[in-house]
Amino acid sequence: MSVPAAHASGLLMLLSHPARLRAFAELVRHGRDGCTIAEMSIHLDLPKPEVGELLGRLVGAGVATGTGDGVYRAVADVLREAAQALDRVQPIAPLLREYPQLRPFFSHGRLTSLPPTMSDRYQQAAELFARFLAVDGVLTEPEVNDRIAAAADDVAAVRRMLVESGWLERDRAGTSYGSGRVLPTLSNA
Repeated sequence: MSVPAAHASGLLMLLSHPARLRAFAELVRHGRDGCTIAEMSIHLDLPKPEVGELLGRLVGAGVATGTGDGVYRAVADVLREAAQALDRVQPIAPLLREYPQLRPFFSHGRLTSLPPTMSDRYQQAAELFARFLAVDGVLTEPEVNDRIAAAADDVAAVRRMLVESGWLERDRAGTSYGSGRVLPTLSNA
C-alpha cells in the first residue's frame, strides 16, 4: 500500500467511529469559531473526558487543531488532500492527465459513466482505455476484465466500447482479445 493510500485509510478508520465522526462534523459546523470541550460535550451529549479523548484523536490525526485557549477547530483540507493524493495513485491517473476532457466521466480514478455512444468523447474514452489496457498479443476475456476492473465498475460496457470502436478485436468464440489498431502518439508525449 502506498503512503497516500495508508494515510487515507488511517483517516477513514479514524472517522469510521460514529462519535469521532460526529465530533468532526460538529467542529466543521462551528467553522472558524471552533468549539470547546464543554460546548462539544453539550452538542454530543457525552461526558467531558470522553469528548476530550475524541478531540485528542482528531488533533493527533491532523483533522483538527487545539489552541491554548481550549478551542478546537476542524482542518477539513486534510481530508481533501488525502482524497486528491489517493486519486493521483490510481492506475489510470497518468493517462487521464492526457485526456482532461474525460475527467467529468471519472471520480477518484474510476470511470463512473460512459460518454454518449456517438460522441467524440466516446471515441476518446475508448482510446484512453486502449492505452490503459496496453494489449500486446492475445488476452483472455478474464485478463481483459481484470485490467478494465482496475479503473471501471462496468467492465462489460467498457469492453463492448473497446470492441465497437475497433481498439479491441474479439475472436469468433468471444473468449480472447487482441489489439485492433495501433494507438496514435500522444500530442504531449
